[in-house]
Amino acid sequence: MTQQAKKLRSVVQGVGAALPRRCVTNKDLESRVDTSDAWIVQRTGITQRYIAGEGETTASLGAEAARAAMARAGCGPEDIDLIICATSTPDLTFPSAATMIQAELGVHGGAAFDLQAVCAGFVFAVATADKFLTSGSHKRALVIGAETFSRILDWQDRTTCVLFGDGAGALVLEAQEGEGTNADRGVLATRLRSDGRHKSKLYVDGGPSTTGTAGCVRMEGKEVFRFAVGHVADVMVDAFADAGLSADDLDWFVPHQANQRIIDASAQKLGIAPRKVIKTVQLHGNTSAASIPLALSAACEDGRIKPGDLVMIEAIGGGFTWGAALIRW
Repeated sequence: MTQQAKKLRSVVQGVGAALPRRCVTNKDLESRVDTSDAWIVQRTGITQRYIAGEGETTASLGAEAARAAMARAGCGPEDIDLIICATSTPDLTFPSAATMIQAELGVHGGAAFDLQAVCAGFVFAVATADKFLTSGSHKRALVIGAETFSRILDWQDRTTCVLFGDGAGALVLEAQEGEGTNADRGVLATRLRSDGRHKSKLYVDGGPSTTGTAGCVRMEGKEVFRFAVGHVADVMVDAFADAGLSADDLDWFVPHQANQRIIDASAQKLGIAPRKVIKTVQLHGNTSAASIPLALSAACEDGRIKPGDLVMIEAIGGGFTWGAALIRW
């Protein structure tokens, strides 16, 4: 029998989360927007979200989440040699939120940069970090999803402003040698896709090179729903095939927390049992690139996700961009 070759894997060592101080319920929004708790819950499943206040920014929330992940991983600033921050709402046009987080954490070596793939950003960041770590060029990465979407919302548009919230989540990934099988701990497979023809369905109507302003989120909700349910399954199917696994092997499905109906429809399409689906959309709303790490942190904190569990993360964002990653926890 031929011996399986050893292989570097990107292994999860710690996870952390951060939320703004202010929680805003659907009832709170009723006094500000022409909407109702019943309308929001029926269409999205969202009951509350957190909104950043004075002094709370994408970088500050990202740094807080990163500290929590590092503490759980038992590592210090000197142990981190790569920081990737997935965000569409950086504090400044430049420098990157990642370098601001790097300075705040006291990390003085390695590389730090932002990655922009909107709501799919965290999956793209995990896939990117995995390539760095498994190449042997870096040893330990902080992968962060951090957003303050409340700063780019049109608060007169009830179809979008009720959907989003602010927050951050982070993972520490470490390069470790595995046996080269799908029983290894770590990232087992990633699949990413983009199709820029769909810009008009979900975008922000501003930017440094066009309006010189941050702009606001604009969305064709029905079209986004249709695409998400109809197309996003391809990357999950491909990731399972790459790892030689199937949905039946899955312990937990942690999708982007955008809308309860999209989550339920996507799980049903793959034949994933409802009991295996992690949902935090009701508590956080859509926090874009932060939604998956926030959900992962919640599920690790309450003991659902345990070492050895097989976890699928998946998201779709403006562009469209979409992707999936299969991780042995």
